[in-house]
Amino acid sequence: MANDKFVGRHNGPRQHEIAEMLKVVGVSSVDELINQIVPTSIRLQEPLKLDKGISEYEFAQKIKAIGAKNKIYRSFIGMGYYPTYTPAVIQRNIFENPSWYTSYTPYQAEISQGRLEALLNFQTAVISLTGMEISNCSLLDEATAAAEAMGMMFGARSRTAVKAGKNVLFVDEDIFPQTLDVINLRSVPFGIEVVVGKFEEVSLTDRMFGAIVQYPTASGEIKDYAAFAAACHEKGILVTAACDILSLVMVKSPAEWGADIAVGSTQRFGIPMGFGGPHAAYLATKDEYKRSMPGRIIGVSVDRLGNPSLRMALQTREQHIKREKATSNICTAQALLASMAGMFAVYYGAEGVKRIALHAHNAAVAVNNGLKVLGYTQRNVNFFDTLEVEVADVKKIEELALAKEINFFFPSSNVVRMSFDEVTTEAEIAAVLDIFAVAAGKNNGSAAVIGEEVAFDKKFARESAILTEKVFNKYHSETEMMRYIKKLERKDISLTHSMISLGSCTMKLNAAAEMLPLSFPEFSSLHPFAPSNQVEGYLELIADLEKDLAVITGFAATSLQPNSGANGEYTGLMVIREYHRANGQGHRNIVLIPASAHGTNPASAAMAGMEVVVVACDEKGNINVDDLKEKAAKYSDTLSGLMVTYPSTHGVFESRIKDMMDIIHNAGGQVYMDGANMNAQVGLTNPGTIGADVCHLNLHKTFAIPHGGGGPGVGPICVAAHLAKFLPSHKLVKAGGSEGISAVAAAPFGSASVLPISYGYIKMLGGEGLKNATEMAILNANYLSKKLEGCFSTLYTGETGRVGHECIIDVQHLKREYGVDATDVAKRLMDYGFHAPTLSFPVHETLMVEPTESESVQEIDRFVEAMISIKNECEEIKNGTADAEDNVLKMAPHVATEVSADEWNHKYSRMKAAYPLKWIEENKFWPASTRVDNGYGDRNLVCTCAPIESYL
Repeated sequence: MANDKFVGRHNGPRQHEIAEMLKVVGVSSVDELINQIVPTSIRLQEPLKLDKGISEYEFAQKIKAIGAKNKIYRSFIGMGYYPTYTPAVIQRNIFENPSWYTSYTPYQAEISQGRLEALLNFQTAVISLTGMEISNCSLLDEATAAAEAMGMMFGARSRTAVKAGKNVLFVDEDIFPQTLDVINLRSVPFGIEVVVGKFEEVSLTDRMFGAIVQYPTASGEIKDYAAFAAACHEKGILVTAACDILSLVMVKSPAEWGADIAVGSTQRFGIPMGFGGPHAAYLATKDEYKRSMPGRIIGVSVDRLGNPSLRMALQTREQHIKREKATSNICTAQALLASMAGMFAVYYGAEGVKRIALHAHNAAVAVNNGLKVLGYTQRNVNFFDTLEVEVADVKKIEELALAKEINFFFPSSNVVRMSFDEVTTEAEIAAVLDIFAVAAGKNNGSAAVIGEEVAFDKKFARESAILTEKVFNKYHSETEMMRYIKKLERKDISLTHSMISLGSCTMKLNAAAEMLPLSFPEFSSLHPFAPSNQVEGYLELIADLEKDLAVITGFAATSLQPNSGANGEYTGLMVIREYHRANGQGHRNIVLIPASAHGTNPASAAMAGMEVVVVACDEKGNINVDDLKEKAAKYSDTLSGLMVTYPSTHGVFESRIKDMMDIIHNAGGQVYMDGANMNAQVGLTNPGTIGADVCHLNLHKTFAIPHGGGGPGVGPICVAAHLAKFLPSHKLVKAGGSEGISAVAAAPFGSASVLPISYGYIKMLGGEGLKNATEMAILNANYLSKKLEGCFSTLYTGETGRVGHECIIDVQHLKREYGVDATDVAKRLMDYGFHAPTLSFPVHETLMVEPTESESVQEIDRFVEAMISIKNECEEIKNGTADAEDNVLKMAPHVATEVSADEWNHKYSRMKAAYPLKWIEENKFWPASTRVDNGYGDRNLVCTCAPIESYL
């Protein structure tokens, strides 16, 4: 077993098949192919200095040993992270289910209806609890959600307010410090001045555009913000409340006291703390602000047959259209965790979550009552679950608590803060009171009984109903819940069904051996602010992973804090910005971005306060080096840097990449390399060798963390030595460089609980295996491109006629020749059982395909056969065999109810619609909807909606 090499499990092509694939491509060896694709000038001269690959069994033993170094103490730290129970039916059927965690972002609505409904449930629960009118379907974490709200309020200013210099944000001082840290950093590029103080004492000025308060406060007090909100509104100031989602079950919703925006985390809805994430945050607001909301929104539309169907509403409004004018970034979601949190609300319903919230509150009440008997002063008069206790000797309390394997939070030298939760037991309450009794030299005579008393003032009590929709009142037995989850699962395509060949998204295998540690309590149960000597296993894993990623990228240091690729882009640019500022060059604010770049690039540049200058591409899709040189010279005094994707977004290793590095450096700029296509570099070349200064990595692409239907994503950055000291820091935990920028995420190491996946991927493949995976990714892409030759051409190739790890299939001519377009091809592929490749990006009316190294030659051949069959269907339209309008492409996809209906009104057969190739009969995937009408959904925006059955 120890000799069973993981690389043979991860890669799709079998050794005996590679020779035949090479013959199709037209080369004699893999080395010959790579030599034709990757420029010699940037090839690594020696193997990556990484450990040799280990087997799955060896990794299982290794990760268990690392986990054993973590100490699972009982956490009452709170501060935005709380112990919770993940219902087993959700853990087994969603969290540990590859049909849920390997699906892609639901851009193709017809084969994503199950996930979309789960996300709609999440939105509906958030709307219900916050009292707002519209919600997005998740953000990265509470701190970044608060920063997004700041940007949203800033963007909502009237023209008059903008001209008047209305640029001050007020933040109440009793906010989580990690949230304030992220807000402070995000505010700088926009020229926002952050004023921190007490909301009861602040003098509201005409220069203020927004205010942010914590509800309940970080210290645990439930405050009455109604008068403050009214005063803000009189001054034209919008108010954001950062809310504890569980408290909203019992206390008034923020909408009821006048907040305009509510943000927070849904971690308390059944998501493990996981040393900081991933957890789904939320942002909810009034309907009038819906078109300036960040992130993704699920809305209701109709399909071709007039049936209600779900889709991502307004899904292209930010980076895909606004680009450098974007104020946010759509790649900021935690879909898998949002699905789980939504299902938590479904499973428990209103009465269940009320019991959970009341239990957390009553645990705090019981401790508070016991502390009074012991003579302690507890500061919070109105509290939900958090107490602040004045003590003479914090160190004594800490020492006694640690002896009982209990963690508290200590905000100052004479205060102990503790937060209780849904899993608090009476035995734990007794243990807590014993600690304080011993410290006071007394006996704990209080009975540790969790009652049902509501201890806060009635004026704060929630009276409005919650979770009244049918879906929250229907699936409360495990049998029904299991079937509901399975029903939704059947509506979604994922890697459990077929290849998802999305260019730049690298939908590779997420191996079960990599995923298993996520369920280990040694990784899932730890608080991100736990003492360092309790998390030695995590810190070892993190340090080792940071080192390996630095080696792979050719850089000096790594930060794992950015919790999405988009956040990684932003972080990389902010590090460059800080570097210039430290060198007295803070005026450098021009970023050159190629016209072919990902839409996230200009959106992230805008968020980092940069001014974007677009660099042209030539007719072959390569960066126009002359234009780059001209613009670098023109802006040399103010040039901050270049954002470049390599290989290019067109899937080509541009031979003049080193020249581009020199041009930028000679003009005083830094080079940021987008890591989206790192899957074509690992082991062959790297950003450091090429000459870049910083890159972000999509661990959810190249390094095997699953996409989860649109998150979790992890976007660490690796930097050259001169940038290392500027890596992001954290207020509460030692992290980052000696002169690090403020935090870019709530947790010091971002979404730490999913890092074992990438750690395992690297350790099991080893240096040689990583290189082999890259070679297979490149071979698969070139094989696919060659097999499609004669039917579909590849739009861009390198100087030797090869592509990198992905290729752009040209379908621009279809409209002219056959009257069908790229969307028709994408929808028809669903009838063949495939998710569409990346549609109309980076070139309109094309399909960008990336098979990845994990796909077998048989699966690639099936995809090629499907594409050839679709081309034949196009020819049938041209020669008159098929109708110009009523044909299988224009009507695609086809659903089971239509194909099996008594009436069939199409001019082609049912068999042709549903089973165009013989092998489809063996494993037919039925789309859940016929083609969804996107325009209808945007014109009739319905997002504050009940689950889909209520529309039937």
